[in-house]
Amino acid sequence: MTSRRTWVEQIMGLPVSVLARGEGAGSSGADTAVREVFAEMVEVDRAFSPFRDASAVSLLARGEVSWDRVDPVVREVADRCVAARELTGGLFDADVPRGRWDPSGLVKGWAVERAGERLRKISDVDWCLNAGGDVLVVCPSGAPFMVGIQDPRDPSGVAAVLPRTGGSVATSGTAARGAHLYDPRTGRAVRTRWMSVSVSGPSLEYADVLATAAFVAADDWPRVVGSLPGYEGLGILADGNLFATSGWSVG
Repeated sequence: MTSRRTWVEQIMGLPVSVLARGEGAGSSGADTAVREVFAEMVEVDRAFSPFRDASAVSLLARGEVSWDRVDPVVREVADRCVAARELTGGLFDADVPRGRWDPSGLVKGWAVERAGERLRKISDVDWCLNAGGDVLVVCPSGAPFMVGIQDPRDPSGVAAVLPRTGGSVATSGTAARGAHLYDPRTGRAVRTRWMSVSVSGPSLEYADVLATAAFVAADDWPRVVGSLPGYEGLGILADGNLFATSGWSVG
């Protein structure tokens, strides 16, 4: 009999959930894989959270450690941030105002995608890994998960549903935390008529980066999303109207 299980932990200051579906969902292997996912996410939070005094991000900001002394994984993420800046033409940039380095716009998607590799080892289980709206789907069965896109006007509501048998979905906007996104080209908070932009595609790391860059781009967001083959986007206006790129299936 096909079973379903859900695990939830609070990591990175947000709920991280794993939904398992399939014959192996109740197995000890599934439990082990999920524990490994959560453990890896915790380690990433310790290294990259700007709210932890001992994180590499905080130590770098205070000048208490140099780049040649940080863990290699921190330098790897820094290199990925440089590549993301080049990909987006500067719409994404981890070098934030006041000279700090903050990879938050990339590191969550990167971490979820990396941790999600643990789940791929359990071949008889479909997985949906959700870290505060950044979603990774692995479906060996071919049966889709229905991924809900949060209504930015009502956190308890769903504005659209996207069926996914694999790949990722990431969302960026101001609804959850207010004007927390900055245009790296000006250093000012983003002001736009769009409340959120969601991006779907094969890589969660790139979907996360493109969602951030697209939101910063305001009305030019479809061009930003379309700059990378295989990615599609959904924008939601303050009046609730939805606008999608041609390959996005709105349900």
